[in-house]
This record gives sequence, C-alpha cells and structure tokens, in this order.
Amino acid sequence: MTAHDIKLSRRSLLGGAGALVIGLHLPRPARAQSSAAQAGKAAFAPNAFIRVGNDDLVTVLIKHIEFGQGPFTGLSTLVAEEMDADWAQMRAEHAPADVKLYANLAFGVQGTGGSSAIANSFEQMRKAGATARAMLVQAAAQSWNVPAGEITVEQGVLRHASGKQGRFGEFVEAASKLPAPADVALKQPANFRLIGKEGAIKRLDSADKSRGKAQFTIDISAPNMLTVVVARPPRFGGTVASFDAAQALKVKGVVDVKQIGSGVAVYATGMWPALKGREALKVNWDETAAEKRGSRELIAEYRSLVRTPGMVAGKHGDAEAALAKSDKVVEAEFVFPYLAHAPMEPLDGYLEWDGTQAHARFGSQFQTTEHATIAAVLGLPPEKVRLDTMLAGGSFGRRAQVSQHLAAELAMVAKAIGPNRPVKLVWTREDDLAGGYYRPLFVHRLRGAVKDGKITAWSSTIVGQSFFLGTPFEAMTVKNGIDATMVEGASELLYEVADFACDVHTAKVGVPTLWWRSVGHTHTGYAVEAFVDELLQAAGQDPVAGRLAMMGKAPRAAGVLKAVAELAKWNGAGPVDGRARGVAVVESFDTFVAQIAEVSIGPDGEPKVHKVWCAVDCGVAVNPDIIRAQMEGGIGFGVGHALYGEITLDEGRPVQANFDTYRSLRIHEMPEVEVTIVASTEKPTGVGEPGVPPIGPAVANALARLGQVRPRQLPMVGGGVV
Repeated sequence: MTAHDIKLSRRSLLGGAGALVIGLHLPRPARAQSSAAQAGKAAFAPNAFIRVGNDDLVTVLIKHIEFGQGPFTGLSTLVAEEMDADWAQMRAEHAPADVKLYANLAFGVQGTGGSSAIANSFEQMRKAGATARAMLVQAAAQSWNVPAGEITVEQGVLRHASGKQGRFGEFVEAASKLPAPADVALKQPANFRLIGKEGAIKRLDSADKSRGKAQFTIDISAPNMLTVVVARPPRFGGTVASFDAAQALKVKGVVDVKQIGSGVAVYATGMWPALKGREALKVNWDETAAEKRGSRELIAEYRSLVRTPGMVAGKHGDAEAALAKSDKVVEAEFVFPYLAHAPMEPLDGYLEWDGTQAHARFGSQFQTTEHATIAAVLGLPPEKVRLDTMLAGGSFGRRAQVSQHLAAELAMVAKAIGPNRPVKLVWTREDDLAGGYYRPLFVHRLRGAVKDGKITAWSSTIVGQSFFLGTPFEAMTVKNGIDATMVEGASELLYEVADFACDVHTAKVGVPTLWWRSVGHTHTGYAVEAFVDELLQAAGQDPVAGRLAMMGKAPRAAGVLKAVAELAKWNGAGPVDGRARGVAVVESFDTFVAQIAEVSIGPDGEPKVHKVWCAVDCGVAVNPDIIRAQMEGGIGFGVGHALYGEITLDEGRPVQANFDTYRSLRIHEMPEVEVTIVASTEKPTGVGEPGVPPIGPAVANALARLGQVRPRQLPMVGGGVV
C-alpha cells in the first residue's frame, strides 16, 4: 500500500473533513444550482452533481479540477450513461468549494490528485445519473398517467408504447417537486452505450479551448483590478531585510509596493508596469537561514549517505546474507535531479474582498485546504469565503500544494493593499522555475545477486526529501517515520525475489519540494526497472521473458507486459539496423502500464526515441480516447524529462530560468506512440500519471542494448552534476 492507495473508513472521513455527504439525496438548498443560479430558468437539480434545465441541457458539476486530464468528460460520461442522455445535451462546470458535498472519497477533502478522479467517483456519479433518470421517468409517468416501468429512455428522449414521448426539459418542473428515490439500480456493463465505447463521445472542454472561449485565471479582468507580482528571495529560506521602493513607484502604472510574508509585492494597473516596477525594486535579503548548498554538494552528501543503512521500508528474507554469499553481485547507483513541473500556465489567482467577505477565483487543485488558507489569512470565517475553481493550463502536481503557498500569497497581497481593491497575482515562468516546489533530488543504490539465470537477492537504499513531513498531510502519508511516497514502487516489487530489502534516508534540505506527475514512481520506477533489466542481462535472460518468469504474484502486470510485447511484435531487444528496444513495467495508482521503446543514437550523439508501444490496464475503461491521450501525454512528458529535464542549484540558487535553459521535448522529438488498452472488469483506476514512470527506464534499457552505458544519472543528455 502506498499513500495513493489509502483506504479510509467512513468514520475517518467524517473526522477528517468535518462531515462528508455523498451528495445524492440532498435537501433542496444543497442541490446543484450554481452558475448564475440558472438565470431564472426552471431547473431540475436532483442532487449536488446534476442540473437539468428546461432548455434540455444537462449540466454536471465536477468536483475535480479540469486542467487537461479529462474529468469534465469522464465524469459527465458516467452521468450520461445512467441517465441515457444524448451526449449533445451534456455540459460540465466546476463544482463550488464545499467539502461536505464534493469531497474526494479517497482523501476526505475536496481535491484532485493521485489519479483518483474517475476511481473515486465511478459509482457516485453513476448513482447521481440514475437518480436523475428515475425522477424524470416518474415525472413523465405521472404526466402521462402510465406506469413508470413502461417508460424507456434513449438519447434524452422518454417514450411510452402509447406513442407519448418527450425530452428531459419538458419534465423539469414536475421532477423538481418529487422526492429522490432512496435507492436506484445501475446499468450492467453489457448495457453500456457510452462507457468504454470507442468514438461514443467527444471531449466537453476541447471546443471552447480551441476557439479561445474557455476562461483561465490569466484572462480575468475586473474594474479597479490590480495586477501583482512578487519579488521573492533568490535563495530558499531567505527573508526580506529591507527594501527601497522609490524607483519602482516612479514606473508609470505602479500603484503601491508592500512587504508580505513571501517577499515584496508590486501592485500595478497591468502586467507590464508590474514587471518593470519589480525590476526597479531594490531588496536586501537576509540569507542567514537560507539553503546555500548546491546540487553538487547535495549529491555528494546523498552518495555518502546511501552507503549506510537507512530506515527499513520493506523486507522479506535476508538480502544482506544472500548478497554476502553470492558469487555474482551487481551494483548500481542512480541519481535523479530536482525537476520543475513547468505547466504551460504558471501559478496565478484572483481575489476580491471587502473586509467582511471574499471571493477567490483560480485553478484550485485542493479546494478544501486553499479555501481554509484564504479564510485564515484574511481573518474571515470560512462561510464568508467563496472559492471558484477555474480551468487551468496544466499542473503535473504544481497546483496540488502541500503548503498552500499560492492561496496564502494571494490572500496576503489582497490583505496588504486593503479591502475593495481586486488583485490578480501572477507568477511568471521565471518565478515558477526559480520558485522551488520541485520534484525532490534522489539517489538510489541497488545491489542484486544472480545465480543460475535467476535474480536471487535484491537490496536498495534511497536518499531524498519528504515533502509531507511537518505538514498537515503528515499523518496521512508518514508511517513509522517513513514517507510512503518516497519509497512507493521500491519498498515492494512486482517481481518475486527470495531475499529482498529496501531502506530509506530522509534528508533535511531547505529546498521546497512537491509531488510531481507520478510522485515517487518518477524515480523508483526508473531505478527498479533499469536495475531489473541489468540483472536479467547479467543472467542471460530476455527482458520480457525474464520479467514474466518473476511475475507469478502480479497477473495484471504480466498481462500488460504480454500485451505490449504482442503489440510491438517483440522478438528480442536487438540491436537491429542501429535500433534497439527497451522494456519497462510499472504499477502506479493501481494502474498497470508496460512500455517498449525503440531507440537509436542520432548523428549528434543524443538518443533518438523513434516509437513507443504502450499497454495499460486501468480497470474499466470509461473513455478510451482520453486514456490513450493521457498515455501519449505521459510518454512525451516522461521522455522530455528523462532526456533533458533538470533543475540545478549553484550555492543554493536555481540555475535554470525559462525554457531556453530548462529544455523540454520539442514536437519533432516526440516519438510515434501506439497504445492498447487491456480489457478489464476491475474497478476503474487513474490514467493521468501512470504513463510517465515506465518510459525513462524503457529508453535507458534500449540504450544499454545498443552498447551504451545505461544512464546512471538523469537527465541523459547535456546535464548532470557528477
């Protein structure tokens, strides 16, 4: 079990969230009436998730943020399936911040993460849809004076054998007066016409995004609004000693300069004067408590520490004894740099308050904690703070803030300027890349024993930072002093190895860190899959057959490996005609993904990834097209960071400042991707993150088969602090 496999009881959910209401049979005030309160239109809102208008439109209130991963479409699919709605009538919008109605059932708070949107909402949203359907059918039955059981529903049309028929909108008023049924039956999978069906639906958010109609935080403009940028310390842990705003205030459009908890805020009538004002600002920083070690020093310390025993994270058998008496021991050390999330839309937020109540709007990924943070900073009771979730231009973990630093800073800049002056806080790309909250730096040391063509012993030691220790989330993820996210995927393996051990050191470093797309699996997936491949090579085993031989207790992992081998027509790693293939299999967030990468060395000496074959088992596949898109996006994200991604520190200061130095995968570097979805009747699991972990080791393993040194330190190209 990892931090992403949390099984919480109803009692613990209620204790953690104050109260949790599933959001199905609700009193009228709690029903789904958001978005301009329907502008006076008649509406039927049977529960917290669905609103049907007399214009026949079905709007689904989505409790998870939409930043490209597909919950607007996926959760609406579940509702439409059970309502038997026409997809053309479906709409989606973000639900308001309300933990009692919209808690993530895996966390107990309203929030999006751990690839949990579909997984935690699958039954909940289907029940919401089935409830709405039953009430509409009952309203039609009463109107037509026929038994409800004789009415059928197909693509939003209710019909009776007598010839009577009508659409949802015609029964809105009557349905809104009915009590919600205590229980409803859900469809059997054999009767699905949307869930799992190829080409049955189109994404709900794509059209508005494509034509510029979709609204993001950066698009917000309001009368009297000030744009705010913040000067933050160049070293993490630095604070303001003093500042001189005289020159900044001379910049036309700069309205004020205020010191806040995170630095010095510059308020202006637009983005350009705010930036020019910040450039003119003079700040003296107190770096007494700042982190002054660079990447070189930290890696050296980690490499020293990784050769000493840590806290035991997983163990069976006696790995040390087995290694000591083995004739053939293979050892490897892997170094993983700090990584930025670098979403296309950096952090931003809008807030207005009048001293007694506040309204915030931004791409909130954890509404419950950010809502509470804003209320606390402004000194307001939570019920006086409204938080609207906006569409966001990516996240990859960046908006899932353990420290709620964006929400806190947004409230601080509003409070500092005073009431009745709306503010829009904007982080630039440079602010974001230099601002920390990175994927932590890690070092892994692995030792393995090989005998008679088999892997007989395995030992790994991990050194890195925890971003949960000392936070409100600590009780959820830290057990016996070990942050589960640091060792997930390494503390137990998909493979059967008789003698196994994994231990971990938690380093104390003043660099703020944060979960990054696929969290611990970003480094454990690489270390484990690169090392098992190295051991199989030493044992003279085929990379696919050798893995399958050790997967007796992991049938779903074996299933995706067999599927991807069949998809790629695997007949060995090669090389053939200057190309070789590498394979990797990772389970993350209860989803199993296997990938095969075909790689060559280009004329510039850099790896060239030509094609990636991918097999995924995510349980019931709700939206196949979205699943493929997430696998493709995860592969591109993973390839780019494995090859090029790196944040380095020089005496504590981040070196990379924008995409000219933080290199990303370019479109011509994106490999061809072919995805197969393994049919499954298991409960749905996530797909937003699991496409990332296997691709790095698959590329590394292909390079080893080309005769290259298997990359020990990432990125593979042009970086790395030795």
